[in-house]
Amino acid sequence: MSSEAAVKIGKKNLNPDDHILEVNGLKKHFPISAGIVFQRQVGAVRAVDGISFNVIRGETLGLVGESGCGKSTTGRTILQLYRPTEGSVKFEGQELSTMSGNQLRQMRKQMQIIFQDPFASLNPRMTVGSIVSEPLQIHNMYPNKKERQQYVEQLMERVGLNPYFINRYPHEFSGGQRQRIGIARALALQPSFIVADEPISALDVSIQAQVVNLMEELQQEMGLTYLFIAHDLSMVRHICDRVAVMYLGKVVELGPVDDVYDNPQHPYTQALLSAVPVPDPFVEESRQRIIIGGDLPSPANPPTGCNFNTRCPVAFDLCYNEPDPPLVEVRPNHFVACHRVT
Repeated sequence: MSSEAAVKIGKKNLNPDDHILEVNGLKKHFPISAGIVFQRQVGAVRAVDGISFNVIRGETLGLVGESGCGKSTTGRTILQLYRPTEGSVKFEGQELSTMSGNQLRQMRKQMQIIFQDPFASLNPRMTVGSIVSEPLQIHNMYPNKKERQQYVEQLMERVGLNPYFINRYPHEFSGGQRQRIGIARALALQPSFIVADEPISALDVSIQAQVVNLMEELQQEMGLTYLFIAHDLSMVRHICDRVAVMYLGKVVELGPVDDVYDNPQHPYTQALLSAVPVPDPFVEESRQRIIIGGDLPSPANPPTGCNFNTRCPVAFDLCYNEPDPPLVEVRPNHFVACHRVT
């Protein structure tokens, strides 16, 4: 990356044209079936419904939104843990959605995931050493058993765990320690891109900062790129360079994290950020809260027109009659999908 091409994005100098991941028109619909003997499809849950964004090499892109909006499904579909219903996912210029199993296996060396639940994502019958070394055995890295064990011990030490615990089982560790084991497993193959699927939401607040600081250190040392899925907006502002806001399977706002937080354009983003507490009682007292009425519509039966029109405080005729607006650039690198703004 040349210095002339680098610009300040979030906290880093990055090349905005150097995309490690390109997502275009991505959809993931889960079929709804009826009937006991002869099952037939009667509908579909539109978990991800036509989203497009790029991830810049070296950045941390935050993906936020309320529960059920499709964040985790997006991350898993990008990694092809779920095969997409429609759309394109290109990693390092290579299309993932049409790859065979063997081709994907080779690509998985460069793409890994940190799961949300550190209690469910580790096999309770395997030792920590076996869990971390399993990817190495699958991809035939460090075939020598002694070298493999030394490498695993180094990984454990790097994520803040005692390497002498290599023969212990997951139930002997706390939640924060288990998540560190998950991070070590994700790093074992030395990937360049990691999907962090709410990696701190199941942890105590005192442990969350430690895990996030560890992830930032690893990013600097190993040149990692993160897709950081979360619903803790304060933490997203701390760790991310850009943020994408999802609502009911669609991206409604995307831009540099400070720009989006300081000047949100979409009514949904404004409502989300108005709920984030500010550690200043005078500022907090004078803030205006935006209350969203109603419940989140079902992704199996989204509203006609803009997805947000049933809860939007500023909706007008166009929002009910026209399809969802596309993302439009309203300021440099700041995109919004809203009829009011565009």
